Amino acid sequence: MWRDESVTYQVAHRSLGDLWALLGRIDAVHGLYYLLMHGVFALWDGGLVALRLPSVAATALAAAGVGAIGHRLAGARAGLSAGLVFAVLPVVQEFAQEGRSYALVCAGVTWATYAFLRALDTGRARWWTAYALLLALACWLHEFAGLALLAHGLTLWRQRVPRATWRRWGAAAAGVAVSVLPLALFSAGQSERQLGWLGRPGVALWLQFLTISAAGALLAWLLTRRSGGASRRLVTLALPMLVAPAGLLMVVSLVKPWYVERYVLYGMTGLALLAGAALDRAIAHRDRLVPATRALTACLLAAAAVAVLLPWSSLVRSPESRKDDVVAVAHAVEKAARPGDGVLFMPARRREWLMSFPDVYARVDDLALAGSPTASDTLQGTELPADGLRRRLLAADRVIALTDPPGQPLDPFPQEVVKRRVLKTSFQVCDRTAVRGAQIIVYARRC
Repeated sequence: MWRDESVTYQVAHRSLGDLWALLGRIDAVHGLYYLLMHGVFALWDGGLVALRLPSVAATALAAAGVGAIGHRLAGARAGLSAGLVFAVLPVVQEFAQEGRSYALVCAGVTWATYAFLRALDTGRARWWTAYALLLALACWLHEFAGLALLAHGLTLWRQRVPRATWRRWGAAAAGVAVSVLPLALFSAGQSERQLGWLGRPGVALWLQFLTISAAGALLAWLLTRRSGGASRRLVTLALPMLVAPAGLLMVVSLVKPWYVERYVLYGMTGLALLAGAALDRAIAHRDRLVPATRALTACLLAAAAVAVLLPWSSLVRSPESRKDDVVAVAHAVEKAARPGDGVLFMPARRREWLMSFPDVYARVDDLALAGSPTASDTLQGTELPADGLRRRLLAADRVIALTDPPGQPLDPFPQEVVKRRVLKTSFQVCDRTAVRGAQIIVYARRC
């Protein structure tokens, strides 16, 4: 479990009243997801399995949706191939086993896209209604699902649909916008606390985006080079979904940092559709090869796929794929703690490392805590002012500090400065344990 999953676990276990009060202060953008997880834990408090099971189910549902879209656009084999490609993409596997909303958002956008396709084919109002409802649901799970509207608009433009279709789509899009407007307006006031930790996309992120976009463009070119309308129609749907939401968010993030890969996970449906159609084309043309060459080519391609995907697939199932490991932190604190020990979270937001382990947290005295997360309607609680914190810290004999790894930026807030100064001048470092994304440092008056 990493820190974001720990937040889900803690918040979903609060009462509905406490959860509602929290959303009034922060994290309203995840409110529907927290309510869903509250219901999951009310039915079955199954720990990590219950935390991640909705994401697993949503990813399976999204893969089925990709298959359904591919089937409709390019045939059964292309649909099956696209669904399988989607399921084995490492980034999809990563968020399939994470207790956050992104897999559910992906499922909602995928099936909204299927309804969009059916609406284009039939013109029936029920499909436009289904499209609007599914996309609105996805937006309530995370507002950036609304960027799929940009991709769908580009699809209509590339397909040169009649004005009547534009009007129907415009009405559905307006319905989505109106339905999510209250959430957007309310969460805008929380955006600094919600997204203030983000930085502008660096060179590595731009290279990643450009590489994936180029791969999609290459597949699109191969599909449309010598083909009829079916492949072109798939390309006009899949390529905008892959490029437009992520691209817009990347460009906006040059001014206002908002881009995180998982916010537009649903863009991978576009890559899977393109790859599935390309696989279908390759299988259809296999008869052009002599039998010996055909078998050798199939073996080489299979070996290459395993060589590329297996290491990534293994990595996303390990703690090393996450920023930190709150389970390892809790075990380290449990091992180091003695009766009467104090604990400091440096910075204060790292309190989330222990909040999902109340038995361990109860063994230590939280020296800086002024109001608990539940009592203060916050995610990590509130802390004492600097002077009160200094007095409490100087009265302690032994302190366990939970800090970021060396080299991370230090918060400039007065409480954080006091924590660092008092520990440095009045205590000795007796033990230091490094775990994934964190370190546990034991301080004492004398070791």
